[in-house]
Amino acid sequence: MNEVMREFDPARYLDNEEIIAEYLNAALEDENPDSLLVALGDIAKARGMTKIAKDAGLGRESLYKALSSGAKPQYDTVFKVMKALGVRLHVSAT
Repeated sequence: MNEVMREFDPARYLDNEEIIAEYLNAALEDENPDSLLVALGDIAKARGMTKIAKDAGLGRESLYKALSSGAKPQYDTVFKVMKALGVRLHVSAT
């Protein structure tokens, strides 16, 4: 039997708020600054890129570019995307 392996797509599993929160927390613990952008992109994909782009006041292509690995989006853009996704970041002392 010949099975086709599909590339792992985290967006397929981001189907509730608790999982999304855990995923974002894991991304924030990673020292790679791209991790947060990629995680936000995965969540946006799970919720619908077109809807999130509209809610964030961005073009769909602009959203893809802002959340791609290696992108350097402005804080304002990241904040708008997070608001559109319905997520917030919290800081606590270690």
